[in-house]
Amino acid sequence: MTSSERTAIWQALGTTAVLRLAQAGAAGSLNDAKVAVASELDAIDRACSRFRPDSDLSRCNAAAGQAVPVKRLLIDALEVAIGAAEATEGLVDPSVGTALELAGYACDWSLLQQRSSVPAAPAAPVVIAARRAAGWRGVQIDRARSTVRVPAGVKLDLGATAKAWAADRAAATAFRRTGIGALVALGGDIATAGAAPSGGWRIRVTDDHRASLSAPGQTVSIHDGGLATSSVTVRRWSKGDTEMHHIIDPATGEPARGAWRTASVAAASCTDANIASTAAILLSEQAIDWLAQRGLPARLVSHDGGVLHLAGWPAQPVQVAA
Repeated sequence: MTSSERTAIWQALGTTAVLRLAQAGAAGSLNDAKVAVASELDAIDRACSRFRPDSDLSRCNAAAGQAVPVKRLLIDALEVAIGAAEATEGLVDPSVGTALELAGYACDWSLLQQRSSVPAAPAAPVVIAARRAAGWRGVQIDRARSTVRVPAGVKLDLGATAKAWAADRAAATAFRRTGIGALVALGGDIATAGAAPSGGWRIRVTDDHRASLSAPGQTVSIHDGGLATSSVTVRRWSKGDTEMHHIIDPATGEPARGAWRTASVAAASCTDANIASTAAILLSEQAIDWLAQRGLPARLVSHDGGVLHLAGWPAQPVQVAA
């Protein structure tokens, strides 16, 4: 089985989805895995998308202040997001939906890219007036009744956790379906399940997962767990004369303006890795101690291109222990 026969690539969740199997299996294994993974990702999109008016999350946001019946998938996703907020003391905050909309991220990324490609008329610098409030603390989840109540005046966005969580679930789904080790990448969020190929899963780490192999970066390998990259160099757009990006600092309600343009982290799961990489962007210089104390291998890239390796992340392209 060639590499192309073990790999499927398509668009999902507003990004590129890559499914890779570790080895040859029965005929049709890749297609079976892709069908299962695509179904999983579609279900997560229907539950968690901020851009689909028919999603469970959109219905909860639209009816903020009221308990809304939802599927268990959204409840699971919300518990992950709230757990991330608790673990990072509110840094990775799912209640920044309003701030993202004020910054201009109010539609699916593909549509925002099209709008941003049209030169805007000169305008005064944008000031985002988002009220600071830990809205995630007020989210009420009732598993027995399968309802969610978003606090009045709060709009949730699960972009900081849902895609990585979807990658973890998708990799596990592919492994269960085929019995073959699987890797699923959703943009910069990479999850694995089952046995890795000989030498591990080789991953190119750059500012942008779409970059060519000639772009500045590093190739590493992992045998299990996940790896995530958060960057302020991608998902950028203009609002007036102001450059915006998608990582919101909950302390200000504005796009983060810290020391790092990109943070890559390896962890036991893609979800954990992405929570840490997002937190690192928001923590700025404090991320160095924060990551080291947690023993999370990380690669931090400053705005001038300087690279810092932490907690066992290799300076050379060798295995990262997740």
